[in-house]
Amino acid sequence: MSSQDRSTAVWFITGCSTGLGRALAQRVLEHGHRAVVTARRADQISDIVADYAKTALAIALDVNDHVQVDAAIAQAAEKFGGIDVLVNNAGYGYLAAVEEGDEQEIRDMFETNFFSLAALIRKVLPGMRTHGSGHIINISSVGGMVGAASSGFYNATKFAVEGLTEALAKEVEPLGIRVTAIEPGPFRTDWAGRSLKQAEHPINAYADTAAARRAQITGYSGRQAGDPVRAADAIIKVVESDEPPHNLILGKNGLDRVRAKLAALMQSIDDWEEVTLSADYPDA
Repeated sequence: MSSQDRSTAVWFITGCSTGLGRALAQRVLEHGHRAVVTARRADQISDIVADYAKTALAIALDVNDHVQVDAAIAQAAEKFGGIDVLVNNAGYGYLAAVEEGDEQEIRDMFETNFFSLAALIRKVLPGMRTHGSGHIINISSVGGMVGAASSGFYNATKFAVEGLTEALAKEVEPLGIRVTAIEPGPFRTDWAGRSLKQAEHPINAYADTAAARRAQITGYSGRQAGDPVRAADAIIKVVESDEPPHNLILGKNGLDRVRAKLAALMQSIDDWEEVTLSADYPDA
């Protein structure tokens, strides 16, 4: 996309019923972009598009339903001619110590947070390649960069998103397609409230680690520092930028945690450098 195209792009956003997805859809339309606004129930997003008959399209979409995904992409092409910006926002959290994890809950979360995201990318890329432009925004998390007690399985889905996003950028940027991972910290959305799933059978041994962190997370629901509207504006700024970042952390809490993780990692790398190098053949 040229700079002018990026100011009137066609956005396809998943998970718009609440939280960041809803705020982003509203702000994208207010900024003059066109938007395909999706959620599992169309009635939950009808108010977002009510005043934007020419520039918005509301579609019922369960990202785990591949038939619905194909239909939504076709509808976007029919109304707007294609998709310029894909925002993979749909997802949710499941908190449990690794030992507490329920097999079906783990697999269901991976299906939504990672496999459906990857499938949407594969379905949208042919159109972007044809046009030689586009921007894929994957909503990851600070939890995709920093692991924490009780979040192991959620972390794993977001670490997977981070790895996919980094590799994807190297594959498609030479084709004119940009890729960015967004890493929000705690934001005032439903993620830690009604949308959150938790271990059904807690183990007492993890009372001071996983269970304590679950209580902390649910305890600050509704009081997080992160503002979804400001986050939405930040994402729009990324898309409209001539030089967008590959990664964007959102919020001071997240920034502090990532910096602490990187500092500790670098210290460990330096401390163990001699052992690291000893693993090579002497003549390598």
